[in-house]
Amino acid sequence: MRFGLQIPNFTLGGPPERLFDEVVDLAVAAEGAGYDSVWVMDHFYQLPPLGGPTQPMLEAYTLLGGLAARTSRVKLGALVTGVTYRNPAHLAKIVTTLDIVSGGRAILGIGAAWYDVEHDGLGFTFPDAPERLSRLEEALQICRAMFTETSPTFDGEYYRIHEAWNVPPPLQGGGPAILIGGGGEKRTLKLVAKYGDYCNFFGDAATVAHKVKVLRSHCEAVGRDPSEVTVSRLSTLVLTENDEETASTMAFLKEVAGDDASAYNVGTEDELVAQVEELAAAGVEYFIFNMPTSTAASVHRLGEVLIRSFPD
Repeated sequence: MRFGLQIPNFTLGGPPERLFDEVVDLAVAAEGAGYDSVWVMDHFYQLPPLGGPTQPMLEAYTLLGGLAARTSRVKLGALVTGVTYRNPAHLAKIVTTLDIVSGGRAILGIGAAWYDVEHDGLGFTFPDAPERLSRLEEALQICRAMFTETSPTFDGEYYRIHEAWNVPPPLQGGGPAILIGGGGEKRTLKLVAKYGDYCNFFGDAATVAHKVKVLRSHCEAVGRDPSEVTVSRLSTLVLTENDEETASTMAFLKEVAGDDASAYNVGTEDELVAQVEELAAAGVEYFIFNMPTSTAASVHRLGEVLIRSFPD
């Protein structure tokens, strides 16, 4: 069982000139506590539950390159890259460069994108969902080819490359692992079965168990061993000291982000461990948590709790 930290917000209290150092502090704390990975969102506007477009947001891959230079062990990725934001060949080059800079620690997280307000504001085309998923499939093929082939050619409906050199190639054999975000059962999970090394789900244990079952059926349909795909889950985590704090925290989260309690893991140390055990039994192998109000000290404490409770 492995754990990752997603850094979802950059409203950290300091002046802009301190912002990167504050983010580094979180990443270094995660690495020191034994987390396997550090992730950032691929957004240009902050999301509404965390304050919206007026709040700070750093570009994902520029930031990941900086974190690569300040860390030494954790894997690094965007959870997840919006397929609409970058030409896939350009994205493959970006992620390859991250792999080089980090010494072979890059992961490509990618999905079909969803934040229409951001697209409208910055002038990105926002096709309908079927087209975005078709673009995602072509992007997955291009990125995989550029990670593994010398000079691939691909001619799709939306994207094309011709003898696309990617020199130097990624350091990781076979290229960076690909994590596909989303739980759509008809198309997204089929793409995971065909192209993904990781998938990322949201939801409670029952939801995850159902998604894992669907994913396995897609893997079997394309002749792939389901164990080749690592199941991850992203949620917001808050460590509390007692039942009263747990109740008040859940009430606050529901007020700002809606009533779906499955998006959160909130509780004392023992309660969080029990929640992780339940989700692991449902099929989660890789837990990615964001902690929007946490400090480096609390990130480190949480990591120690989880690693102590679930050693390799």
